[in-house]
Amino acid sequence: QVQLVESGGGLVQAGDSLRLSCAASGRTFSSYDMAWFRQAPGKERESVAAISRTGGSTDYAGSVKGRFTISRDNAENTVYLQMNNLKPEDTAVYYCAARWFKKYDYWGQGTQVTVSS
Repeated sequence: QVQLVESGGGLVQAGDSLRLSCAASGRTFSSYDMAWFRQAPGKERESVAAISRTGGSTDYAGSVKGRFTISRDNAENTVYLQMNNLKPEDTAVYYCAARWFKKYDYWGQGTQVTVSS
């Protein structure tokens, strides 16, 4: 099992940057693919970015490509989401998630990101 705790959310203005962190417990962090999801009020949860176990492969939603960067530090059991040029439509609760096999089974509690125009 792995426990995930997100941090780094907040209230920013359009065009600003934020870096989210997700700290994982356990000694097998490097065995998990990791991802960031977000859910805005009244909308379904959507995948934002994902990164493979070694960090060698990443994937992004089209709406954030070129603005967000996902990375991980397996020595520190942490995954990051660097968010640049934030837009009001990026406002959401952001969750990190871990996948060992087919689906993301482990989720954090979420961190709120609010972008004002």
